[in-house]
Amino acid sequence: MRTDNSSTKRRLRGSYLISLMSITLVLFVLGLFSSLVLFANSISDYIKENIGFEIVMKKGVKEKDILEFQKVLEKKEYVKSTEYISKEEATRRLTEDLGEDILQWLGDVENPLLPSIDVRFTAEYANNDSIAKIEQWVMKNKNVKEVYFQRSLIHSINKNVKKIGAVILIIGLALLIMAVTLISHTVRLSVYSKRFVVRSMQLVGATEGFIMKPFLKYFVIQGLIGGGLSLILLTVFVSMAFKNVPELGIITNIGSFVMIYLTVMVLGVLLTTLSTYFSMLKYLRADIDELYE
Repeated sequence: MRTDNSSTKRRLRGSYLISLMSITLVLFVLGLFSSLVLFANSISDYIKENIGFEIVMKKGVKEKDILEFQKVLEKKEYVKSTEYISKEEATRRLTEDLGEDILQWLGDVENPLLPSIDVRFTAEYANNDSIAKIEQWVMKNKNVKEVYFQRSLIHSINKNVKKIGAVILIIGLALLIMAVTLISHTVRLSVYSKRFVVRSMQLVGATEGFIMKPFLKYFVIQGLIGGGLSLILLTVFVSMAFKNVPELGIITNIGSFVMIYLTVMVLGVLLTTLSTYFSMLKYLRADIDELYE
């Protein structure tokens, strides 16, 4: 008798650990994928927000007028940042790039470089259509000579970002379906092993709510524990990512990770609760012959 009890307890502990590990790993994979999506979005926005154009001013425009125009630009919702590049600064940068003093080349010829304003856009407006409209507005300013930006590069960046986004969406949906399926099967196996206990409780007049309650409580606790363990693994992964790529800490919003952590915990409870509820309904309303299938 003691041997049978010990064997039963070992099987129950084994079943509990397998169920817990399954839930933990599924939630970790979902959290890991969400973190990778967050990193990808942050990098995408960072690249887009380094897209902009150069506004070249006309010869002889006063610095005061250029700075006033710069202030107007900075107030626009589509502008992330601006930088005024004076004629002298432009000369210095070109000299550094060439490795030689450009003024020595020119001799008595007047420096042809003009002052400009370097504009960077927010990620939402970093596309050719929006930039073209902004260009039209900028060109209405009488002090502007021309606007320069690389249309082909911007188109290529946005095209690749859309492709990557589509792939990420498909993978995300596939992972979610797999997670729901795996957790559902894990719960069903656990409920299946106790199907005769459920039928015995029904025979003595226990209500569906009374029978479900301990099962729901059991798997909600498993969902919470599994969610907690998955977050520990996820924290280790995120910490390693920040350690190996420090730039991620600059471009990534930490508040988004808080949302990912909360979502993982909620999913852990929600998926196990729903799976338990529907699995229990199946056995509560099953015929006696179905219990042996």
